[in-house]
Amino acid sequence: MRASDAEREAVVERLREASVEGRLTLAELTDRTEAAYLAATHAELAQITADLPDAGPGQVPFPAPPARPGKTRRWYVAVMGDTKRRGKWRVDQEIGAVAVMGDVTIDLREAEVRSREIDIVATAVMGDVKIIVPDGVDVDLSGVAFMGDKKVNVIEAPPGHNAPVVRVRAYAVMGDVKVVGDSKAKPISRALFAWSEWWLERRGELRRGFGEELHSAHRELRHELREARRHMRHGHSFPPPPPPPPDVIPPPEPPKPPGW
Repeated sequence: MRASDAEREAVVERLREASVEGRLTLAELTDRTEAAYLAATHAELAQITADLPDAGPGQVPFPAPPARPGKTRRWYVAVMGDTKRRGKWRVDQEIGAVAVMGDVTIDLREAEVRSREIDIVATAVMGDVKIIVPDGVDVDLSGVAFMGDKKVNVIEAPPGHNAPVVRVRAYAVMGDVKVVGDSKAKPISRALFAWSEWWLERRGELRRGFGEELHSAHRELRHELREARRHMRHGHSFPPPPPPPPDVIPPPEPPKPPGW
């Protein structure tokens, strides 16, 4: 039997509950959420939650751990050095990242996220803050860049999908704050399930369509604008434009008679 939109949304909500309970990493939550929206039948929806306990009316969900009193944000700081947070870890607080003439890398793909969304404040002063997320999340990037860049390079979820949300407030002073997706980072190992094959096939069909072409064109445009700002920042002169192709170069005018 074919699945309805309401049934897909119910599965997505169960996945979000499982994430808060610590049963799914952010990458697993994102992959399964996308698969739920691409599922066509009840059987495919059942595959996505087959290894999760049923959340019936009488079942009490696993409680999320409370935030630590007096310490609501976990900070990662690099001063003339590197700080990296990768692999398996738990996100049960808001996150702060500060890079001063250094680099901070925060990889959220294998993190257990114990909240409905992730809140990050990132500050880069003559340094770089790099946040790696799974493709398919919604990224809300705000903040200020002064002689620096703040940018998102993520294949985000289609409009209307209840995807995981990563909110980043970026403050870049002669530095960069960037949020990148799976396609722009070193891949991580993912478990294969019964639904993985049809999910990857349908996702590939969508991304080969107009949406992926638009995303690629937008990415190229942002790259060109970033290069132009970099030239202006360092006082470089732009190279002269290339000459037109030979077939559009007008022929030389004939010499004019004397006296003209």
